[in-house]
Amino acid sequence: MRLQVSLPSGVLLDEITSKVVAEAENGSFCLEPKHIDFVAALVPGLMSYFSATGEEKFLAVDEGTLVKCGRVVLVSTRNAVRGTNLESLRNTIEEQYLKISHSERVARSALARLEAGIVRRYFEMRNGPS
Repeated sequence: MRLQVSLPSGVLLDEITSKVVAEAENGSFCLEPKHIDFVAALVPGLMSYFSATGEEKFLAVDEGTLVKCGRVVLVSTRNAVRGTNLESLRNTIEEQYLKISHSERVARSALARLEAGIVRRYFEMRNGPS
């Protein structure tokens, strides 16, 4: 099978695989080349797959959609991180989480300033000049 994982910024992964294990709202599932076509809404968690050489590899994925059509498995998600083992993946996730947390704090601070400015101007317009 061909596994392709797409992010808004581009394709994260495009590999030949013999097996994909992922998690949906009702539990985990396994896909192999001869399984029927399948669609699932993924929940945040781990996804594993086996390379053509039989090596198990891991991805941490955010919410997303998985579609198996024939011998192609397409995954579309907002965020995903690759790892060769669970320990390195955990470290990578922690680093990514800290980057996202910092970016979110900066964005929320800017939004709060904009909202405060809008409210201040609204009251100035409503009450007239001081």
